[in-house]
Amino acid sequence: MNYSIAIDGPSGAGKSTLAKAIAARLGFYYVDTGAIYRTVGLYIARQGGSCADPADVEPRLPEIHIELTYGEDGLQHMILNGEDVTSAIRENAVSQYASQVSAIPAVRDFLLEMQRDLARTHSVIMDGRDIGTVVLPDADVKVYLTASVEQRALRRWKELQEKGDDTPLETVEKQIMERDYNDSHREIAPLRQAEDAVVLDTSELDLEESIEALYRIVKERVSL
Repeated sequence: MNYSIAIDGPSGAGKSTLAKAIAARLGFYYVDTGAIYRTVGLYIARQGGSCADPADVEPRLPEIHIELTYGEDGLQHMILNGEDVTSAIRENAVSQYASQVSAIPAVRDFLLEMQRDLARTHSVIMDGRDIGTVVLPDADVKVYLTASVEQRALRRWKELQEKGDDTPLETVEKQIMERDYNDSHREIAPLRQAEDAVVLDTSELDLEESIEALYRIVKERVSL
């Protein structure tokens, strides 16, 4: 029997980090849907197109071939037209590209079946912004993961610093606030908490405490 766990929440809430940890513990596939949208955004930007303009994006979708591969550690790698772009899609600018393309209905339709097929064929932990509301409305467990803007910005800033990116903390906080607004106000599949989701606020929790809190939520609802 396959199980599906949907984790939604705003940018920088730690969805990917926590989902990876729980997936590894449970032996589930981890599916980072944000990475899929980042991959589309990266491709459009590389072609010189505007990620916010459907007229630029839609004609290029047939050119995009995305594969998700998993190493022995279970981590997801993004393959774009044969190229591993797992690192490239984590550049700071790509976050905005992802937000823009994800607001285009044709892009969401293009990727929806890919995401659902993974859940049909594997036990998955899938994170994004509309997993519990749109992609997997019948998920066995739904969690809305959040944290304060200040904490999310600080965490993201530290990640960038470790990668040699010296974007100021104030800029990162502004970008996260803009991303929150765009994601929650878009017409198609806006960011929102599913009615039957459990809210987990990690503002006052460290990484290990957050992992344990999420693991408890999952174990309370799924018999493994």
